[in-house]
Amino acid sequence: MTEWSYTVKIWAIRKRDYRKPYQLRWKVGLRPHSESFLTLGLAESRRAQLVTAARDGEAFDVECGLPKSLVAKDRDISWYEHARNYIEMKWDHSPASTRRTLAEAMATVTPVFVKDTKGMPDARAVRAALYGWAFNMKRRKEEIPPDVAKVLDWFDRKSLATSALSDLIRVRAALNAVSLRLDGKTASAGMISRKRAIFYNSLEYAVEAELLTDNPLTRIKWKAPEQVVEEVDPACVPNPRQAGKLLAAVRDQSPRGRRLAAFFGCIYYAAARPAEVIGLRRRDCDLPRRGWGLLRLRDTRPRAGTAWTDSGEAHDKRGLKHRPRKAVRHVPIPPELVALLRWHLTAYGTATDGRVFQTMRGGLVQDTGYGEVWAEARTRALTSSEFESVLAKRPYDLRHAAVSTWLSSGVEPQLVAERAGHSVAVLFRVYAKFLKDGDDAANSKISARLGQGS
Repeated sequence: MTEWSYTVKIWAIRKRDYRKPYQLRWKVGLRPHSESFLTLGLAESRRAQLVTAARDGEAFDVECGLPKSLVAKDRDISWYEHARNYIEMKWDHSPASTRRTLAEAMATVTPVFVKDTKGMPDARAVRAALYGWAFNMKRRKEEIPPDVAKVLDWFDRKSLATSALSDLIRVRAALNAVSLRLDGKTASAGMISRKRAIFYNSLEYAVEAELLTDNPLTRIKWKAPEQVVEEVDPACVPNPRQAGKLLAAVRDQSPRGRRLAAFFGCIYYAAARPAEVIGLRRRDCDLPRRGWGLLRLRDTRPRAGTAWTDSGEAHDKRGLKHRPRKAVRHVPIPPELVALLRWHLTAYGTATDGRVFQTMRGGLVQDTGYGEVWAEARTRALTSSEFESVLAKRPYDLRHAAVSTWLSSGVEPQLVAERAGHSVAVLFRVYAKFLKDGDDAANSKISARLGQGS
């Protein structure tokens, strides 16, 4: 931690018989300092800097002896270098998907902080170089392709000093940049929020490194572009009859489909996220012959890409979303899913590590594979008008169907949130339209109760 002092004593310049004959001496607190110069003019210039800073009431760094203004200038580095340092600081403790988002955010704001745009490569080349190389720690030791090296050299030369971010107009331009996709369209609310949070934290890191005196974002009144409320569209959610037809179409279409029938069943009947189902193990399934069973969800295997995982595998391995690493979510499952899972395990067994679901070669289930099966199931199970609509467009819509079914069945929202792995606040925000559907039933109950008193 830097120690500052306002007690400064500066002596007159003295001349000695050395290669640099003019010596300036001063003391900060109890710590003596000196500098030698070739000419008297250079020595007097430095002395004037110190005297002016002391008269202006600046604090001096006890360790190096310089006033705060000169220390900041001496420590200043380019934004490009600071952004790389920030990524390095965050890398080891971030899951693969977060690493990708960190790189995406830094690749978005870095092109804003340049001295000028003369000779700047096109936007796609810039993103590929920054996102894929500059802000990916795994590639720091790889040989950089010549075209990428050319882009990175340009940023090395053109990047502004981090201290320049005290200019609020430049920082506002970066906020506008995080609001846009690469094609110039407005980004999603979630992506804007994540990028802004990362940018904010990178500026906090600059304050910690004493590159900035404060975080400029705290002084800017900025509002993200208006977004559609983050609610599930009921038009995309299949009802129980439609969901049943879709699951049957998965099972009947091909051998690959049969292997995925229970996979999609877990999403629909247990409201599990696809990445949670990929990581499901046999030991976490209670599957009685009769009645309800239980799933203990504890791992997720999101696909992040080999460039971002420590293992070099396409899927990362982590705990439940927004939960401590060892958290477990207990989800009771109806007899329909118990039967699906029992049949699946009898037919296909488990992977060598105990996973319930595996490819024909024993690998992790891929989103491209189950996406193709789901697309084919829609063509078979839905009418032409339903197929052209957004109904069940994604496998994830089965999870929305599960939650909406629970809510419409009268299950307490707190219990629904617990089983789905949501906070209650998120449940009310995302599934607001399904909660509103219960207004008539609630009004009837209230009327009945009020009628008892008349």
